[in-house]
Amino acid sequence: MSVGLVWRVVPPGLYARRARTVVERSFLVNRRAWTAIFSGFFESFFYLFAMGVGFGGLIGQVVGPGGQPMSYAAYVAPALLAASAMNGAVYDATFNLFFKLKYAKVYDGMLATPLGPFDVAIGEISWALIRGAIYAVGFLSVISVLGLVSSPWTILALPVALLVSLAFAAVGMACTTFMRSWQDFDLVQLALLPMFLFSATFYPLSVYPEGLQWIVRISPLYHAVELMRGLTAGVIEWAMLGHLSYFVVMAVVGMIVAGRRLGKLLLS
Repeated sequence: MSVGLVWRVVPPGLYARRARTVVERSFLVNRRAWTAIFSGFFESFFYLFAMGVGFGGLIGQVVGPGGQPMSYAAYVAPALLAASAMNGAVYDATFNLFFKLKYAKVYDGMLATPLGPFDVAIGEISWALIRGAIYAVGFLSVISVLGLVSSPWTILALPVALLVSLAFAAVGMACTTFMRSWQDFDLVQLALLPMFLFSATFYPLSVYPEGLQWIVRISPLYHAVELMRGLTAGVIEWAMLGHLSYFVVMAVVGMIVAGRRLGKLLLS
């Protein structure tokens, strides 16, 4: 990509290459609020205990990736890992960002410094990525200790979780810049809850009617679930490249839209 093309996407003056200072500020602000950060991890853990262990005891063995049999808990665990990475990134990039943008006016102060809108966008997305990574590492450690993963390929689930967190954080921030009030966040929940329940998280794609299967395949979380489930089961397929490309495009588009929208909101 030529330098001229880069500056057409990220115009000069909007990016000062100091996004790390935004991440540092977020760390300093949240270091005494660690309970609020880590509390989100337990949501997926409770789902694992209720569905995987409780409900799974009634189901027994299910057919996993590649047609191999596995326990229902092992089937659900990687899907909840993907959901954990999603939730950790989305909640920080939406609710927290909206408060700082509309009420605390944090970004107005930042732009009075050499920072540009793209520094703010990349910094906040990076912090949301860190939060999603914390959730993913914690949950991956738990399911590994419980013996719910059976392949050395599981180690790749961590960088994949980081990519998933980055993509959801970028899109979450971009969407937040269009929010007008707290009532608009009902739309966030309206998107997240069905995505969580109907992205092949708890049931295989084959149980849905054929028409709905195409809708499920559009869901970002479905692609994350397929990646996590394949890696933890040791079933590596070429289709995974398509899933990864989905999140790369999602992250790039989200960051560009978020940076431009912040520039418009804060500089105009």
